[in-house]
Amino acid sequence: MTFDPDELGQSRTDLAETLKTLRKRAGRTQVWLARRCNASQTKISNIEGAKLTPTLVDVELILRALDAPPQLVTQVTALTRIANTEWQDVWAQRRTGLEKKQNELARFEESATEFRYFLLSMVTGLLATPEYVRASLSGIPGDHSKAIAKKLERQAVLYDTSKRFTFVLTEQAVRWPYLPAPAMALQVDRLISLGLLPNVRIGVIPMGRQLPTCPLNTFTVYDARIATVETSTGAMIFRDHRDVSAYLNEFSVYDGYALHGEEASEQLREWADRFRS
Repeated sequence: MTFDPDELGQSRTDLAETLKTLRKRAGRTQVWLARRCNASQTKISNIEGAKLTPTLVDVELILRALDAPPQLVTQVTALTRIANTEWQDVWAQRRTGLEKKQNELARFEESATEFRYFLLSMVTGLLATPEYVRASLSGIPGDHSKAIAKKLERQAVLYDTSKRFTFVLTEQAVRWPYLPAPAMALQVDRLISLGLLPNVRIGVIPMGRQLPTCPLNTFTVYDARIATVETSTGAMIFRDHRDVSAYLNEFSVYDGYALHGEEASEQLREWADRFRS
């Protein structure tokens, strides 16, 4: 399916209006539909009012209850996938302030309990030293002091033992020199120390390891509900279960090829020593 970024916001309203129209044409009330879908009338009302984006399962139940024809099911299902996908371009983020994005990530981290990060080209903010965080934003014009402070504040979530984190980093992500060598050595040291936390699992993939597929993007999966995928011009946010499952499966492959535990620590220490030498 092709996603038009201009459609991603409007599609939620379109989907809500489509489902509302189908119900009215069928001569059914929200209460009747809610009972047939084993849902509350409030949920149906919020879906039809575009206050709640329904999942693909929700929409399939509604269409089945309303006995929608197959062609219409295909069209509405496609619209549902688009409604569950969000595009955030970097220029809009810069206009509104990078700290707004940090607040959104903090909300994701507050609501989720299982986190999986695949890091292709750089260290994520949760694992970064203050120097690394500043360097990662140095190429963007403007004052980013609030965004930097929020990035560092978010790191406290790593110490919440009710949450579990798995980070898989390529060698490139660990060793790309965003900082002078001594500071990069400290950044690698931080990865080693964070890997000692009981709820944090850090894996690394050395360049010499042959993977069955070529990684294309950095991505994060929150529980099994949301996947965020980063590109050079923005980020896609997926909520459709098929998209999220695809990234969970991809993460599992990379995780299986990564070094973990003491093997990962030994590899990280070797890379840190190279920076120091």
